[in-house]
Parts: sequence; structure tokens; C-alpha cells
Amino acid sequence: MPEFSNELALPMLGVMVLTLVVWIVMFVQRLGYATANKIDAEDMKTPAMVQALLPDEVSRASHNLKNLFEMPILFYAICLAITIFGQVDSVHVYCAWAFLLFRVLHSAIACSYNAVMHRFITYLIASLALWVMVVRALLAAL
Repeated sequence: MPEFSNELALPMLGVMVLTLVVWIVMFVQRLGYATANKIDAEDMKTPAMVQALLPDEVSRASHNLKNLFEMPILFYAICLAITIFGQVDSVHVYCAWAFLLFRVLHSAIACSYNAVMHRFITYLIASLALWVMVVRALLAAL
């Protein structure tokens, strides 16, 4: 049985903490906007109703939170697989940290000024780091 490495634990926990931070931002923004504009909670029963009531700048964190349950799920899975199968090496560790760094930048952009090309570039770099991890793990498993 391979020896387990914990080198991917911090980048994984970092993505989890990022998700928590974005969730808090979303919660504070929505609650603040609803309170300031006297919106009844019953008027926000469905995602469509929420989207119709809240302006874009209040919905940005919510959109980003949903995005944090897309590619990061693959990140968690590949980190666990690499760890279980004893494939952790410096390239995987650097890729994991790059994924975290560029996801943090992506979320910062998405939740603030939301420039599409800036957001896209950070998303692309994070995704490439993730795909390098996946392809390397696949090749090592063959």
C-alpha cells in the first residue's frame, strides 16, 4: 500500500475556505440588499424570483458560488485519487497551488468588477493546472 502524502491537503482546504468566503460574501450581500430594500423573504422562494429581484452586483457572489461547485469538484477528486494511489509529486503540488491561486483570483474578479476576459484568463489557467493533474494521473495509472 502506498504511503500517503498530505502535500495536497492545504490547497484542497484552501479551495474549501475560498468557497466559505464566497458563501459569506453572498449571504451578507443578499441579506443587506433585501433588508435595505425591504424585500420579503417570501418574494425569494425560487432562484428565478431571486434573480429577478437582485441586481447583478448583488448576484455576482451567488454566481461564483455555483461555479465553485463545478471544476473544483474535479480538483478534490483528482487530489484524493493522486494521494490514494501514491502519485503525489512536485508537479502535482505546484499545479494544485496554481489551481488554488487562480481560483482565488477568479473569485475576486467575479465577485467584484467582473471583467469577463480577466475572469476567463484566471479560469483558463486554473483549469489547465487541473487538466495537467488529471492527464498525469491517468498516464501514471496506465
